[in-house]
Formats: sequence, structure tokens, C-alpha cells
Amino acid sequence: MTDKEKMLAGLPYNPFGSGQLVEERATCKEKCHDYNNLRPKEMLLRDELLRGLLGSVKGDLLIEQPFYCDYGYNIKVGHNFYANFNLVILDEAPVTFGDNVFIAPNCSFYTACHPIDPKTRNTGLEYAKPITVGNNVWIGGSVTVLPGITIGDNCVIGAGSVVVNDIPTDSVAVGNPCRVIKKVEKADR
Repeated sequence: MTDKEKMLAGLPYNPFGSGQLVEERATCKEKCHDYNNLRPKEMLLRDELLRGLLGSVKGDLLIEQPFYCDYGYNIKVGHNFYANFNLVILDEAPVTFGDNVFIAPNCSFYTACHPIDPKTRNTGLEYAKPITVGNNVWIGGSVTVLPGITIGDNCVIGAGSVVVNDIPTDSVAVGNPCRVIKKVEKADR
């Protein structure tokens, strides 16, 4: 298997051992640079550039600049997606956002994992786990979502949270580590 095939399969791979992955990251960084440096009068180009960068877009979207990702093609967004300033997505594995997802400023989604054993880690090997965010999710400012996490439908993640475990549907969750503090109920609707 190539390093890219290993990466996409969630197996250990060397991100610098393959010219293909290095080239794909460089191409993605060029696209992010172009997007992040649009002048205010050029904002009509944002949608076109984002659709050329991301793997799948189902409907309307807006990601405020700056926005950074590693590959782009592993990011899938549903209808009515909005992300505020300073979104970072390390998309070595798929990162999937459902419909009506709203992300506040300074949020990060990390799929890349590194071995705990220092000898193995120092070889440069890494692996990746996907992130899935359901429908109707609001993610507060400065939230970090770690590899392998699923956030269910109709959730609110409080500002400053570090999401280290899955968050069930219809939950309000906050903190570091992020914990469910209440279920979304009829009174909240």
C-alpha cells in the first residue's frame, strides 16, 4: 500500500515518505493561501474556491478567512454550513459535517494521531481517525475536537471545550474534557 492508501485506511503511514502526500499538502496550502488572501472586493470568489478545495459540499456554505486544512478532499459539508474566523481542520482522515452546522471562531478539528511510544513516534509515523459532526450542531468559540470523535445531531458544544469523547444526540456539552451537562429538551426548542 502507498502512504496515502494507508492514511485513508487509518493505518500507520509516513506523511513525508511519499512525494504524493507532500505534493497534495502543498497544493492544498496553495489553495488555502489563495482563499485566505482574497481582497474584500473579491468575496464572490469565496464559494468557487471553497468548492474547489473541499471534497464534498451539499449546499450553501461560508468559511470566514483565514481557514487552514491539510488536504481538503477529506472534508465533507452538508447544507447551510458556516464557520467563523480561524478554522483549522487537519483532515488526514474524513471530517464530515452534517446540515446546519455553525462553528464559532478559533475552532480546530484534528484527525491526525501520533504514537505514544517515543521511539515509534520519532520515526515520523502517524495515523488518523475520522471526525463526524451531525446535523443542527452549534460549536462555540475555541473548541478543539480530537481524532475519532462523533458529535450527534442537535448538539451544542460550549466555548473552550476540548472534545475527547463522543457526544450523544440532543446534548449540551462543555468543558475540558468536554462533558454533557444537559439534554436538549422541549423547553429548549
